[in-house]
Amino acid sequence: MTLDTEFVRSHFPAFAETCLAEQAFFDNAGGSYACSPVIDRLDRFYRQTKVQPYGPFEASRVAGEEMDEARTRLAAMLGVEEDEVSFGPSTSANTFVLARAFAGWLKPGDAIVVTNQDHEANSGPWRRLADEGIEVREWRMDPETGRLDPETLEPLLDGAKLLCFPHCSNVVGEVNDVAAICRMAREAGAYTCVDGVSYAPHGLPDVGALGSDIYLFSAYKTYGPHQGIMTIRRDLGHALPAQGHYFNADTLWKRFTPAGPDHAQVAACAGMVDYLDQLYHHHFDTEAGPRERGAKVHDLMRRHECRLLDRLLDYLEGCKGVRLLGPRRAERRAPTVAVALDVPGAEMAARLAPHGIMAGGGHFYAVRALEALGIDPDHGVLRLSFVHYTEAAEVDRLITALDHLL
Repeated sequence: MTLDTEFVRSHFPAFAETCLAEQAFFDNAGGSYACSPVIDRLDRFYRQTKVQPYGPFEASRVAGEEMDEARTRLAAMLGVEEDEVSFGPSTSANTFVLARAFAGWLKPGDAIVVTNQDHEANSGPWRRLADEGIEVREWRMDPETGRLDPETLEPLLDGAKLLCFPHCSNVVGEVNDVAAICRMAREAGAYTCVDGVSYAPHGLPDVGALGSDIYLFSAYKTYGPHQGIMTIRRDLGHALPAQGHYFNADTLWKRFTPAGPDHAQVAACAGMVDYLDQLYHHHFDTEAGPRERGAKVHDLMRRHECRLLDRLLDYLEGCKGVRLLGPRRAERRAPTVAVALDVPGAEMAARLAPHGIMAGGGHFYAVRALEALGIDPDHGVLRLSFVHYTEAAEVDRLITALDHLL
């Protein structure tokens, strides 16, 4: 089954904008284009139901129902219970709130494990618990390859209460074996918090199958509005101290939301599922439940991305003066490709811009990861990131531009 990119791109208004017509977008890891079902829902909410939800009048009732629909449908596709999905202003904010909850649950001397492969959002808040008497252990990646070796994790889990790690690093790009790592942690008696921000844009994961206790990702990187989405297992969620209003403490999806959510953006998140369902029904003629639809679309996206990614990786492997971070083969990584060059990453991104290539340069909040790899974060890397709506011609255009500049 081949992904119909023409059908895909018809669902993204950005591709019809004249100001973007001559541009190839390779900064998707910083935020994807929004799909039309999300934009339509957001527009409709602001026009018709921009009122306080869950009230007795019609517009309010509809507003609440649309917010609930987003939670219900996302939970079904992610393979978790409806009340195990909650929303927040960003994944960084959600992680910060979680860390405060764990600070009230852990005891001085308890140990947690973090990595140096993470974006700072899933590292810094946990590391700060050391100031409150919590032992923070670091699972370190290989300084040459950037890989997290499960064999080096095992001793770190001895007596640990929590393991925080990424599904995929936003600079290394390697896809970690989340199911196996979560199984190791569970057998050692530790909970798991997985940062899925850099993985979820390439197909929503089956969180239920992965076995993580907490899974976090960002809607604005998965074709939606600027919301952080979090799943947390019911037993763990109720064991941790609530961080929201005390009178909401009995409702799991409100326990870790200190402030009221953005009603319109929460409701618009249902558009993400609308889009994935449309992809499924366009490519497959069999009926399936939401979890299976999500899995098939996930695989469809990944196959397309891997075909394009191998072309880019093969090219970069042959370039002198270029250090490619992470795995050399597409099946082991996401299409988030960071390269270290003689010139600063931001400078190279600026040189690509006149060639119609929109890319990013810098440290991308992965300061610890770059330092561990021997790269000066101030010098940074060039990051070339794409998703399933990217076409082969755009990758060819990127390679042509890089060839000219390198």
